Amino acid sequence: MKPIKTALLAGILALTGGNSANWNTTVVESNQGHVIGNPQARTTLAEYISYTCPHCAQFSVEGDPVIKLAFVHQGSLKLEIRHLLRDPIDLTAAMLAHCGDAAKFPLNHAAFMSTQARWLDVARKANAAQVQRWSRRDHSAARRAIAADLGFYELMAGRGYDRVAIDRCLNAEVKAAAMAKTSAGDIQRLGLQGTPSFVLDGKLLDGVHSWAALEPHLTSKAVGAPAQ
Repeated sequence: MKPIKTALLAGILALTGGNSANWNTTVVESNQGHVIGNPQARTTLAEYISYTCPHCAQFSVEGDPVIKLAFVHQGSLKLEIRHLLRDPIDLTAAMLAHCGDAAKFPLNHAAFMSTQARWLDVARKANAAQVQRWSRRDHSAARRAIAADLGFYELMAGRGYDRVAIDRCLNAEVKAAAMAKTSAGDIQRLGLQGTPSFVLDGKLLDGVHSWAALEPHLTSKAVGAPAQ
């Protein structure tokens, strides 16, 4: 991970007076996404991600920790994580990331991103029988097959979920349809071309698809006291 600029971090600490409040613990589900941070924050950053996108996994390692430390933590920015769903695997992972209380989402999300290289490699090597199971007309059964073949049951068990809870989330057809509809609507409304993509205070950042490209936009927002 690229270290955050010392001057930026020092400036934030000076403005907040070393405020120990941690807005990263405030998480609310909203319109098939999750908003992390101070609801009254002056700045809003929306990340549009895909769990099957390697660049998104890279961003989750390079960018998300810095954003949470430097901006969300002290209340100047709220972070919204939204889903651009590209395929049934993506939808399966997203539904499991949403499983349980909203407060569980950030670590569920991080778990899928941090292990992506492993399970995505398994998906790329899938045989014909597996692909057929993943394409069943019974979409709930297809998602359960994907979860079984890619190790999602074990991943979620490590997060404290039992089989019953995992299957309940995978079988939620209303939730699946809503997530797919919202994703398609976001793509059309914003003209999203790829992942990760970013919307800062309602404006799509054209051509910004990495932490290196996003950081200057956030740095320009760093000066200013957090919202009360």
